[in-house]
Amino acid sequence: MSFRNSFAAARAFALVLFLALPGFLGSAGPASALTAAATVRDANSIQLGDVTYRLDGVDAPELDQVCIDDHADPWTCGIEARDQLAKLINKRSVRCDDVGPEKSFGKRHRAICTAEGDKTSLNEQLVKLGFAIAREPIKANVKPAAADAKSASAGLWKGCFVAPQEFRTGKKDGTLLGAACRADRDKEIRGVLFPEDLTMPPSCAIKGKLAVRARVTGNIGIYHLRGCPSYPATTKPDRWFCSEDDAQAAGFRKAYNCRRPK
Repeated sequence: MSFRNSFAAARAFALVLFLALPGFLGSAGPASALTAAATVRDANSIQLGDVTYRLDGVDAPELDQVCIDDHADPWTCGIEARDQLAKLINKRSVRCDDVGPEKSFGKRHRAICTAEGDKTSLNEQLVKLGFAIAREPIKANVKPAAADAKSASAGLWKGCFVAPQEFRTGKKDGTLLGAACRADRDKEIRGVLFPEDLTMPPSCAIKGKLAVRARVTGNIGIYHLRGCPSYPATTKPDRWFCSEDDAQAAGFRKAYNCRRPK
């Protein structure tokens, strides 16, 4: 082969490699935008295919979180918030625009997600219904919706609750939010919002326990799987999780004595 032909072949190969390069790079992480059928993990997160997104600017109650309604009764606000998000989607395809990795859990990305046919994002709609509060960092336009929900005592705001972030970290002396909070019932309210025997949500059998020793590894707690020697001994978990991903996203590490259940 002549030098000219060799040069032309090398140039053609370089061109093919250049055109293919974005595809190879794109496979390393979530696409900048993805549209697919959605699985609602909880009111904070949506799974499209094998990618899980946290709704940007949104902090919704965890599945095991308890709130107080406007009749002073406890209710499973985390499950209700998840169900509200599922109703908003209504089995439609969802487009999620990636806005960056989740700071506390790099496997998940933050996104602004919109159901097919809607002009308003799910982020904004859920906050406006009062089933989530605004959370930094925010690229989604949710702050006006958060102000509207609070002034209208919508959703969570009609009763009394703690910010999901404070529930996750077990901050029992945090600010009480909502129209039904009463200063003269502060101790009783906190006892309801942080019960000693936290009810396990359906199909969420992983036990989480807040632990100072977990901070050595940069975590706030330890989770225990069924089949772990420590599982039966963890009689009063601080959290319940549906998956190991959920536990890790909340800042918990697996107990060292754990083995995957058979």
